[in-house]
Amino acid sequence: MAKIKAFFFDQDGVIIDTEKDGHRVAFNETFKAFGLDTEWSVDEYHSLLQVGGGKERMRHYHHTKGFNVEINPEEEDEFIKKLHQYKTDAFIKLLESNKLPPRPGIRRIMREINHMGLVLAVTTTSNQRAAQAVATKILPEIHFDFILAGDVVKVKKPNPEIYLMALEKAGLEPGECLVIEDSKNGVAAAYAAGIRVVATTNFYTKKEDLSLADMVVTYLGDPDGEKGTLRSGGEGLKYDGVLTARQLVDYFTS
Repeated sequence: MAKIKAFFFDQDGVIIDTEKDGHRVAFNETFKAFGLDTEWSVDEYHSLLQVGGGKERMRHYHHTKGFNVEINPEEEDEFIKKLHQYKTDAFIKLLESNKLPPRPGIRRIMREINHMGLVLAVTTTSNQRAAQAVATKILPEIHFDFILAGDVVKVKKPNPEIYLMALEKAGLEPGECLVIEDSKNGVAAAYAAGIRVVATTNFYTKKEDLSLADMVVTYLGDPDGEKGTLRSGGEGLKYDGVLTARQLVDYFTS
């Protein structure tokens, strides 16, 4: 079996808990600023998360429930684009406020990956500016070999395009890589690309079907902080609530 040489991390819900108190808040701030009588509740946003990508999410909502404004079909793309630009600015302000810290174990395991000289990348459907803000503002000490985000792909997760692109960018085979994801769509995308997956659950994904993942934990965990719980997979792994990069490399190589 090939040795693991690269880690590909999803961003939202994996690196930071952005969905409920980040993206959702920024979307609602945007709707208010544009005079739209729309506010996405915690539960409604969960269902909307099944649509990959922020612009796609708003377009889906517009087509199924509708905003309280008349939008000509030929003006729809520009309207959605303006909403998304405002929303991205609002979200980045939240990131820069340091109110959305990395999830337990993220900073630790990324440092380990850097120390081991392995490829480290971000593979997200989040906006490119937001992804860069996470890398530079929240994790400035971490070296990322590359960041794939937003509209770099034509089709969002669960389509495997972003992971196929990551494989090409890294110059590696699927068996040499490991994906860290959190959602059903993300896990399905990695699985379709032939890459093994560790899923870390959060508020929105803890009840999703993550059975395609090779291992499911609540957190990657920190020795002196919040530890994770192993939910599935990991047979034979010596697990104490903290998953290290070395453990994962050895586990998925043996």
